[in-house]
Amino acid sequence: MKPFSLLLASAAFVASAFAAHAEIRFGIMNEAYPPFFAKDASGKWQGWEIELMDAVCAELKEKCSIVETSWDGLIPALDAKKFDVIWSSMSITEERLKTIDFTNKYYNTPSKLIGPKDQKPGATADAVKGKTIGIQVSTIQTEYYNKYFAKQADQKTYQTLDEAFQDLVNGRIDYVFGDSIALAEFLKSETGKNCCADMGNVADDPAVLGIGVGGGLRKSDTELKAKLNAALAKIRTSGQYDQISKKYFDFDIYGAK
Repeated sequence: MKPFSLLLASAAFVASAFAAHAEIRFGIMNEAYPPFFAKDASGKWQGWEIELMDAVCAELKEKCSIVETSWDGLIPALDAKKFDVIWSSMSITEERLKTIDFTNKYYNTPSKLIGPKDQKPGATADAVKGKTIGIQVSTIQTEYYNKYFAKQADQKTYQTLDEAFQDLVNGRIDYVFGDSIALAEFLKSETGKNCCADMGNVADDPAVLGIGVGGGLRKSDTELKAKLNAALAKIRTSGQYDQISKKYFDFDIYGAK
């Protein structure tokens, strides 16, 4: 028979292991990406994607936590098991599906260009000819640039969108290319509305731009994928998804069904 102290220690270990297993760790880019996620004055994460995460965790009755890392470090950190799911506005693309898996999409928005107010609107290869386009590294917009704009325009890459916005404001680049919502948020800011304008959405290419944003998962985590998909489906059918979205958007962010 084991001593009572050993039994307590064993029970504590099992409880600890269960708690660790029960917690879902969500990986989020360590920079503000409003309105999807950003920190408030107290350092707490908030935003549409955070509220959706909270709703998923409540539906699953699971404890959840947030792990921060750089955008280009998200997939390596997922592979290294530093967290369980990428929850950071990552698009589901054919290229990424070679490495990781995804939940079903939870939103889908187009990509666009923004530029100085005196720039003629346009988001085609001809429109950007001879210009310099600022793009955040490791994004779907980089792949789109390589396919459609590389022969016509130069590219300057940035670790963060904020760095690209600063260069646009200061005239060091001609455009910023990114997700329409994130760029629209910048255009609403004091700096953005004074300097810049919407140049238009680029033509869609699902093979490059993806089929929407989902939670990134290790291919082996099929059980977690099923749980997250079930929770997302329940939140949508219950109307909770729309309730959360109406706080941030005046249109259907889910996109085409």
